Amino acid sequence: MDFNLDLPEKFNAADYFVDRNIREGRADKVAILCEDRQMTYGEVQKGVNRVGNALKSFDVRMEERVALLLLDNEVYPQAFFGAIKIGAVPICLNTLMRPKDYTYFLNDSRARVLLVDQSLLPIIEDIKPKLMFLEHVVVVGANAGQGKVTFDEWVADKSDELDVAPTTPDDACFWLYSSGSTGLPKGTVHLQHDIVYATETYGKQVLKVKEDDVCFSAAKLFFAYGLGNGLYFPFSVGATTVYHPGRPTPDAMYATIAKHQPTIFFAVPTLFGTMLTQEGSLGRARVCVSAGEALPAEILKRWKERFDVGIMDGIGSTEISHIFISNRVDDMRPGSTGKLVPGYEARIVDNDFNDVPDGEIGTLLIKGDSTAAFYWNKHEKSKNTMIGNWINTDDKFFRDEDGYFFYVGRSNDMLKVGGIWVSPIEVEACIMEHASVLECAVVGAPDDENLIKPKAFVVLQNGASPTEALSAEIKAYVKKALAHYKYPRWIEFVDELPKTATGKIKRFMLQESATQSAA
Repeated sequence: MDFNLDLPEKFNAADYFVDRNIREGRADKVAILCEDRQMTYGEVQKGVNRVGNALKSFDVRMEERVALLLLDNEVYPQAFFGAIKIGAVPICLNTLMRPKDYTYFLNDSRARVLLVDQSLLPIIEDIKPKLMFLEHVVVVGANAGQGKVTFDEWVADKSDELDVAPTTPDDACFWLYSSGSTGLPKGTVHLQHDIVYATETYGKQVLKVKEDDVCFSAAKLFFAYGLGNGLYFPFSVGATTVYHPGRPTPDAMYATIAKHQPTIFFAVPTLFGTMLTQEGSLGRARVCVSAGEALPAEILKRWKERFDVGIMDGIGSTEISHIFISNRVDDMRPGSTGKLVPGYEARIVDNDFNDVPDGEIGTLLIKGDSTAAFYWNKHEKSKNTMIGNWINTDDKFFRDEDGYFFYVGRSNDMLKVGGIWVSPIEVEACIMEHASVLECAVVGAPDDENLIKPKAFVVLQNGASPTEALSAEIKAYVKKALAHYKYPRWIEFVDELPKTATGKIKRFMLQESATQSAA
């Protein structure tokens, strides 16, 4: 269904999400709770303006990229909207990646300025000689080291007043990097109106976020999911958001919930599952939200029985900004992703892009005006994914006669682990670097909670023995080389991999084997 925002010709997202709250009388309303600290909307606005002026002191201009490698805390909104307010384009970088990934992100984006948390500074220092465009590094934290520009010093003498850049609804606003099944990560370019559209559709009509809500997202701000949950949804209505800079462990989640009493709690199925194994309370939460991967019906059932609070499952993507199919608070169908969010349309098509009947599996296409404009410097990939008004999600779905959507899997071999895409090709390449490995293949296998994790089928070099010690050694090797969540939870040693006549691995046979073994 169509949904028109009717935004003015001159429009800036920082004005909409920050300055508007001041104009509407919320200067003294608490915007952010983080550990023992808090910030009002008035303080956030002043911080945004100081960051914008500080970026101008580095001669950052409209449309230039500013990279953010930050933990979830009160600096993030200031940096994100400070860049947007001057017409620059913040890039939210994943804090869980490796040095080679940051080298690619910073060179591909050509960002001249990087704001980085002190805990991640050593990685940037190590790769600095490889960075072709980076000129300024601002360190967030007190322990930046001698000679480094700290965030507090950088903004201390800057004015807390700043005019809004004369951007339009269709100007570039921010980037997120999206991983693909093949090739390098893709810089997903979102426009000024995209997050407003996601707010006015999912945020206000499905989530029904209100000014008196307190939002807490376990998913971090560098995710498209977390960015909406923890930043622009609460800011859109003058609500309060809660940040936890550390890892989202069950203990940390329960402690944060007890301290700040959120009314909406966002997480991914893996975390909901592990939280069920430990003691804790949801306080005054009125609803929980899940995305990132399909929510198993059993987790929803157990969660509802224990807490008497439902989990509203949905699906979104980096390219579409946030959730476009979702269950509702009063309409949760276990095992289903839910129904379309108002403002979005869907088609389920076959390989020739013909619509398939209800009940039949096909590829999901989505239409909605929160979709990114294109992938940076990826023209062919942009054309293949963003097809006119539609975007090809590469997800396999079927829709029942009642209009509920059911996720079946990916069109390619990508795995979603803890809500984050993992490329089997990348994991396989890493395992192959081990001296004892001849070849391998990685597929997804369900764990005890029916959540997907990587499983590796490994053929060893002559002379190597398939032992538990070697299995542990390979896992440790992958953990060290790649982001932790990418390592194979199981390794099965085999004599050979099934292949086609042309030498391609028959992944579907390994997938069947992994699923049967789990069962």
